[in-house]
Amino acid sequence: MATIKNGRVLAIISFALFLVSLGKSEDLPCAARNVGIEGRSIVCVCNATYCDTITREIPAPRSFVRYTSSKDGKRFEKSYGSIQSLLNRTSETVEDIDPIDISIDTDEDEKEKYFNFDFGANFTDEFQDPLWKRVVIRVYTIIYRQEIEGFGGSVTDAAAINWRKLSDGAQRQFIDTYFSNKGIEYNMIRVPIGGSDFSTHPYAYNELPWNDVALTNFTLSEEDLFYKLPLIRLGQAAAAATNNEVKITASTWSPPVWMKSNERITGFGQLKPEFYQTYADYHIRFMEAYARAHVKIWAITTTNEPLNGIVPVANFNSLGWTPGQLGRWVANNLGPTLRNSSFSDTLILAVDDQRYVLPAWLRGMEREDPRSIDFIDGIAIHYYGNFVPSLVLSRIQQRYPNKILLSTEASEGSMPWNREKVAIGSWRRAKRYISSIIEDLNRFVVGWIDWNLCLDSNGGPNWASNFVDSPILVYPEEDEFVKQPMYYAVGHFSKFIPRRSRRIGVERWSLFKLENVAVLTPEGTIVVVMHNRRKSQRTVHIFITRLSYITFVMEPESVSTIEINPNTESD
Repeated sequence: MATIKNGRVLAIISFALFLVSLGKSEDLPCAARNVGIEGRSIVCVCNATYCDTITREIPAPRSFVRYTSSKDGKRFEKSYGSIQSLLNRTSETVEDIDPIDISIDTDEDEKEKYFNFDFGANFTDEFQDPLWKRVVIRVYTIIYRQEIEGFGGSVTDAAAINWRKLSDGAQRQFIDTYFSNKGIEYNMIRVPIGGSDFSTHPYAYNELPWNDVALTNFTLSEEDLFYKLPLIRLGQAAAAATNNEVKITASTWSPPVWMKSNERITGFGQLKPEFYQTYADYHIRFMEAYARAHVKIWAITTTNEPLNGIVPVANFNSLGWTPGQLGRWVANNLGPTLRNSSFSDTLILAVDDQRYVLPAWLRGMEREDPRSIDFIDGIAIHYYGNFVPSLVLSRIQQRYPNKILLSTEASEGSMPWNREKVAIGSWRRAKRYISSIIEDLNRFVVGWIDWNLCLDSNGGPNWASNFVDSPILVYPEEDEFVKQPMYYAVGHFSKFIPRRSRRIGVERWSLFKLENVAVLTPEGTIVVVMHNRRKSQRTVHIFITRLSYITFVMEPESVSTIEINPNTESD
């Protein structure tokens, strides 16, 4: 990609740097680049001296701040407004009653007992906007659902290698744009245990000597020591500067091939029973090695995509588990080994595969040995099977109410029918991310982790040629990276929904709707993310009480995060 020559971009950068020199704290705007492809949106260019920034502003009492990104080029554009009141009821505030746990699907008669409100009443007749362009929702701050854990991306070998190709200054900009309060404040990372397809070659730890049950030769790879660990530690440091903790989830793609029935890195192959305990110990050794590097592992998964080693269509690192095999291994080996180790507080997330795999594997594990379910703390979910209705997630939550649901991997361009693995500037791919995150959060998922933090312009490196797209693309020859619409899509959640926020109830009061999710933050503000997929604008009214509401216009093909402070000065 050529060096920036667009005069508008240079003008933006020059003006922004002038503000910085004056000590101004204004957000730095996107250095926009038109990718020159019809139907695509812009990308934002970052280098060693410049990168756009965004700060979260806590709104003043009885007001809101809105952040908008759109296909036509807006990126976290801020706007402001005040809470309004119907019938001049300016004293209305959020209901002052004790928090109770009401199902969002509770029928209206039950709701009426709590809210003392006639749901047949239609105050929206006072609005002047056309009915067919109007969206009205009501948020309920007393309907508590799951607590949000966070958002993030994956530090693969490929991501860390691409990051390392930048200059020191550009590397720092990259870290800040993901993890600092100037960026989108990621607080979760997923890291492969050993190699994955997004490595330059297939590998695992302790590949030699063969059949080394005691793992006498377990050492980290150069990829860990020189690429992944430095990126992880700098990300954690950037987040810690504002008291934000980055939690690490780790997953194995394949153990050393001598542990596997087919003795190959890929294909139809499961763990040899004689190495069940060795494979559990393999995870402990990894956590010990990372702990020595001052990186704590918050959670491990029970192997990436176990279906790939049973139905061997994937051409990359894999290990197959049938439900029964996985249940036996967790109940007899992984669970007891982890709980009796110095890492007993590390979470175990089961399955780590597509939606359509989860029910059968969880029930099969439970049938094989119910202790396997007792040992797990949650279920890990992948993005690529989202054609299966999200109702499956709610049913899993109902069956296993004490287990968290965490989305651990997502990327675009991965399917065989995707002719373009990297579709630079694609707003369509950003839309799919936004819809997926909203859907997952509304189905009890506590967090969402993207796949590679960055890739090159081909969507790699990837030893298996399994190239995909990424929110950030790196161009080392220009010492720059570009932030795609997908980056801003995730940022509309990660930046404004802090850890320990609680999802709250939303009810539609209009004929038409927009995708949305709402949370109550630890600061007591309400955050609503709304997504307009349509090519026409919509007027939105969000009621925070029976009579208090805010109003704004959603641009075509846009996403908005709205943070509302419902409290009065005295609160």
